[in-house]
Amino acid sequence: MATIFTKIINREIPASIVFENDKVIAFKDINPAAPVHILVVPKKEIPTINHIAEEDREIIGEMYLAIAKITKDLGIAEDGYRVITNCNEFGGQEVFHLHFHILGGKRLGALLAD
Repeated sequence: MATIFTKIINREIPASIVFENDKVIAFKDINPAAPVHILVVPKKEIPTINHIAEEDREIIGEMYLAIAKITKDLGIAEDGYRVITNCNEFGGQEVFHLHFHILGGKRLGALLAD
C-alpha cells in the first residue's frame, strides 16, 4: 500500500530533501518537533520495525550512515541529537513505512509525557 513516503520517493509530492542515495531518502518533516527534524526513510517499503528481515540488513545500515552524514552536514552532530522510530499504534506510528526521526538543534527534554 502506497504511503505518503512512497509518494515522496516517487516524486509524486514535493519534499525538502536533504539526503538521497539508492536505498535511503531523507527530508524535512512538515510539522517539526525541533529546530532540526528530518525523516530518514528506506526506499524499500517496510511497514514497521517488526517487518525488518535479514535481507534488509544493508538498508538499515545505510539509514544509520545517512543519519551520521546528515547530522554532521546540519551541524548538530557535536551538540547532540535524538533518533526515534515509532512502531505500531501504541508506539505512536502514524505512517506505516519504517522511518527514523532525527531531532536536534536545541536541548531536548524528557521523552515520555505523563
